[in-house]
Parts: sequence; C-alpha cells; structure tokens
Amino acid sequence: MTDNPRIAELRRRVEKDPTSIAFAQLAEEYRRLGDYNGAVKTCREGLVRHPGYLSAQVTLGRALMELGEYGEARKELEAVLQVAPDNLAAIRALAEIHQRGGYADEAVIEPPPVDLEMPSFEEVSEPAVGVPTEDALPAGETFAAETVEPPPMPDLSDWSLDLDLPEPTFANPPLDTEQNINPVIAELEQWLTAIVADRSR
Repeated sequence: MTDNPRIAELRRRVEKDPTSIAFAQLAEEYRRLGDYNGAVKTCREGLVRHPGYLSAQVTLGRALMELGEYGEARKELEAVLQVAPDNLAAIRALAEIHQRGGYADEAVIEPPPVDLEMPSFEEVSEPAVGVPTEDALPAGETFAAETVEPPPMPDLSDWSLDLDLPEPTFANPPLDTEQNINPVIAELEQWLTAIVADRSR
C-alpha cells in the first residue's frame, strides 16, 4: 500500500501541513483500498483540527461500518444528515447499516408487565347511586335494607260475571227422555219374562 502513488502524495501533503484538509482524501483512499483502520485513524486525527468536515465524517462512518462498529458509524452519519439532509453518501451508508442489522445493538424497551390477575369483588364493587353506606352514617348508627313490598291484590269478591250470553243451540235437539226409555223398558221386561219362564220348566 505504501507503493500507491496517490496515497504517498497525500501523506506527504498532510505531513508537511498537518492543518491541510487533504487528510479527508487520504482517509478515503485508505477506505477504498480496504485499510479501514488507517481510514479511521486519519479521519479522527484530521477532524480534531477540522471538526464538522462532512466528507471526512462520511468516510469515517463508512470505515467504522466495515469494521462492524455500527453504533459509532451511525453517530457520524446521522451528524452529517443533520447538517446536510440530502447527502447521498451518508443516506446510502445508513441504509446499508440497516440492511446488515446494524440497529440490533440498540436497547430494546420492554413494555411494562401486564397484571392478569382479576381484582376481587370487593375491589371493584361500588355502592349504588343514592344508597347510603355505613361510612356515611354517624358513628354507632347502622341502616337496614329497605324492604320493597308488592302492591296489594284487588278484592275480587264483589266481581260478577253477569254476561248477557245467548242461549246455546244444538244442531240435533235432544229427544224426549220418556219417549226414548219406554222401548228399552219394554224390551227388558220381555227378556226377564223369557228367563223366568225358562227356569220354571
């Protein structure tokens, strides 16, 4: 990597003038060649002299991402977006961190436990509206539950069912009783006479 002419030239510039902003270009060259530690070291040293230099912060965030330091990487990249919300390099780097699961190291806020135990009847019961309670009475006094009696039954002794109903009519009026019984009696007499005569023989 020391044979890379671009890196050699940028390093000479930074060593000659430590306040030069060429450090950002040098750090980016390190990052592109896969020397992420060198990129991080160069960026942090240069940002001490030039805090808020956006291109160096993006390079630092991307190098930290490659090293798996997602929390520090997000910190640098989000700081860039606060100043320059349309910085595509920072946006893409944050999206890549998200795809890699780089947000999984954040603390997960657990919801408060839910008490599934049902309250007792005494805890949820309330006196009816308008009904006095023992606490509302003077000391030593109690109240009795009011007894609700049913309404009295009406007196039906004076009632009469004087209904003006028509006389019933029959499709076949009954025959005279005497007219119907006489033939039966005559037949029975004949039958008894025959029995008596048979026994007398």
